[in-house]
Amino acid sequence: MATITAKDVAALRAKTGIGMMECKKALVEADGDMEAAIKLLREKGELKAEAKMATRIAADGIVDVLSENGKTAIVEVNTETDFVAKNDTFKAFVKNLLKTIIASNPANVEELLASDYEGVTVDAKLKELIFQIGEKITIRRFAVVDGVTSTYIHGLGSIGVIVKFDTDCADHADFAEFAKNIALQVGAYPTPYLNREAVPAEVIENEKSIIKAQLANDPKMANKPEKVLDGIITGKLGKFYEGNCLVDMEYVKADDHETVAKYVANSAKAMGGSIAIASFVRFEKGEGIEKKQEDYAAEIAKLSGVKQ
Repeated sequence: MATITAKDVAALRAKTGIGMMECKKALVEADGDMEAAIKLLREKGELKAEAKMATRIAADGIVDVLSENGKTAIVEVNTETDFVAKNDTFKAFVKNLLKTIIASNPANVEELLASDYEGVTVDAKLKELIFQIGEKITIRRFAVVDGVTSTYIHGLGSIGVIVKFDTDCADHADFAEFAKNIALQVGAYPTPYLNREAVPAEVIENEKSIIKAQLANDPKMANKPEKVLDGIITGKLGKFYEGNCLVDMEYVKADDHETVAKYVANSAKAMGGSIAIASFVRFEKGEGIEKKQEDYAAEIAKLSGVKQ
């Protein structure tokens, strides 16, 4: 049987990032063979990762963005706690994952998991990371945008934004600040649509039906002519667009209530060219994921043996 030294254990830990005790066990099991020990750790990592993935909820994590070679990628990777989201190893994994997304151009998360990540698949690296860190980690979604873009990350990665522009002003000295302002607007005010044309017809019809029902239940509207009611409906739809379409929203830094569309037009005029917001992507970490509700009082009572 091979003699396992502290130096061997430290070397394996440096290669894998796994805890000292797990590294020592793997080296003993592999009879001192470093490569065999790494393989064992990966196999154990996959088993533990699968167990964690099956039973736990990951609703924390980070959103991150990266621009390289004319492409900009955004990804949301979820963890169980914000403590892990601040871990340097985890953050490095997310940044390298963005590089993999740009290089591999996968169509979906399934293809991304099968993509190459430093000589192994993303899936294998993810399971290794789960084993190393000890929490469930999931790659939830990503997007890639080509062309002229601006990005924004809020805080430590709670919100990420990419805005794409159709413009001939990208080289203008003032364009970067303008584009950043639009990205900040998207980050600050979640809105589902770019403009009125992007709103599905069924959404508009549903909104109209709600407005009509409100008017029908308002005694003050009982004797109003149809033309007046149509005008009220049009006005209320305008308010709907202001709250749900980016270009119709009030620009956050405006002093005179100008819309985002007006800010874009004024900026293009000042730069002597044309600018249009082509599209945007906004990811907010954990949005739509039902978080586990902890009953701390019950847990404390259970640990202390007190009956409630």
